[in-house]
Amino acid sequence: MSEPDLDDLPRGVALAWGIAASPQRGPKREMSVERIVEAAVELADAEGLSAVSMAAVASRLGYTPMSLYRYVSAKDDLILLMQESALGAPGPIEGDGWRERAAAFHGALLAAYLAHPWCVEIRITGVSPTPNSAAWMDAGIQVFDGTPLDDDSRLSLTLMLTGSAFWTATVVTGMSGRAVETGSDVDAVGHESDDLLARLVTADEYPSLHRAIAAGVLASGSDPFAFALDRILDGIAAHLDALAAGTDVPPHPGPVPEAAEVIADKKVREARKKVREAEKLLRAAHREERAVLREARERAARDHGKG
Repeated sequence: MSEPDLDDLPRGVALAWGIAASPQRGPKREMSVERIVEAAVELADAEGLSAVSMAAVASRLGYTPMSLYRYVSAKDDLILLMQESALGAPGPIEGDGWRERAAAFHGALLAAYLAHPWCVEIRITGVSPTPNSAAWMDAGIQVFDGTPLDDDSRLSLTLMLTGSAFWTATVVTGMSGRAVETGSDVDAVGHESDDLLARLVTADEYPSLHRAIAAGVLASGSDPFAFALDRILDGIAAHLDALAAGTDVPPHPGPVPEAAEVIADKKVREARKKVREAEKLLRAAHREERAVLREARERAARDHGKG
């Protein structure tokens, strides 16, 4: 197998893999890509991702922004390297069987996100082509060693577990940030939004949600993220059972849909769009109805007072 051509790698990716050329000249005092990234991570941990700029990092280090550009030529490259450093590489993912390993993988990645909450603010544009990102994917694929799943299925499940950890971290960090802003705690933030929802959701417009709220789902104290992860793992277990029984096969990309199927799918989407539009109009009509009834009651009360 021939060696891959690495000459045209993006600068940030090359820096992450340690194969980018170092600057020929630079500040007289000690400076390195590693020190720049470390300072940027410290800044993001303290003040959030929005506080990170080449100028702010340079100031933190006591240099000019132009000095940093000799090492990291673009802010996007710096963000890539910050994420690579903050999430790090996974430690050993251990457990008795794939299910325990999958839960451990999910927990390890969630902990990494929560340790550096700003990581969830980074825009996802694809798989990050960096060493630690590759290490997390490699660990996720290994979770399913000993199962009949092929590599395509294993990578798909790794992405699903990664997405679950990312979403959980996004919600937790968002609520934690709100708690800091308001000087309260996460429970208080949750109760505040729950109370507003309970006051605004009506049985006419949102019957299912209203029924659930009336049944006490907002005050149940259950952990929706733990429940969701368990159901994900249950689904994988069911798929493995079906494979063992010969009643299922690993998913693979199917054939290109026939023209008739494409047309039918388009018609379904258009029909669903019309349903959503009709539901929107119905909600507006309900609001108008309530306003008219309220106005009528107020008018009747005024007339009664005059009489």
